[in-house]
Amino acid sequence: MKLFNNHIKRFLTLAVIAVSITACKKSDNPNDLPDVNPNDYAGKIDGYESSDQIFPQNLVAYWSFDDTKNELKSSSAPTQTAGDTFVAGLRGKAIKLTAGYLYYAKQFDAFKTDKLKSFTISTWVQIANNGSKRTMLLQLARPGIFDGNFDFRLNTQSTSTTFLGIGPRFSAVVGSQDNLNASLSPTFGANVWTHIVLTYDGTTGIFKMWANGVDVGSYNNRGTGNNLFKAYEPTEFIIGGNYNAIGKPVNTDVSYAAMTGTVDEFRIFNRVLPDAHIKALYNLGKAGK
Repeated sequence: MKLFNNHIKRFLTLAVIAVSITACKKSDNPNDLPDVNPNDYAGKIDGYESSDQIFPQNLVAYWSFDDTKNELKSSSAPTQTAGDTFVAGLRGKAIKLTAGYLYYAKQFDAFKTDKLKSFTISTWVQIANNGSKRTMLLQLARPGIFDGNFDFRLNTQSTSTTFLGIGPRFSAVVGSQDNLNASLSPTFGANVWTHIVLTYDGTTGIFKMWANGVDVGSYNNRGTGNNLFKAYEPTEFIIGGNYNAIGKPVNTDVSYAAMTGTVDEFRIFNRVLPDAHIKALYNLGKAGK
């Protein structure tokens, strides 16, 4: 009987130890989250099926160039165009400019002073350096003034085949602020799609430049106070040039030429996109989504 009781005690001791080990074992799901079905993510990139799913509530301007030159959020057609043709794009169609531009002689509500504080500009472009003229990819133009509220400049006056200078400039509360990717460059060329993103945070003054999913900016901190961006009114909108380059000269400056290159999937958001979403736009675009 004593031997039997000893066996029982041993069994109970081992049972208690087993229960204790089980109770102390770290849970694989401490927050009791629901199971994830891998099929829900099949065919997705960074969790998305399409670039259209990236912050749609903050998308304030969009040009798809799928057989239309209209800005699709406001259904705005260009006032004047030159040297523009539709070609096969990264996703659907794109607009090819040969010494060309798209000019919208209107004040877009989304770009008014009280609405445009922070922003993200995302676009895909095919362009090569030409050795003589700069390219104004986009200008939020101020009528009768050479410099716009925002100038999306590419330093294509270079002869380099390995470095594309991205030199955006914006009007500040007082004066202006210039930026340049001084050391990093994306892969680029007349037949190479390059994804360029510019972000500006109006609460911190931080400006960033991204190319092909990489932060290539060297002068990110624009400061605060008088250095903050200001969207003066009225404005007009130009893709591929400034006033001098589209035949509406305001001075004798000839440093810019109407654009020669191809543009696709032009998006403007009224907020700074998180880094992961900028990379998602790049990865989705590469996949034609």
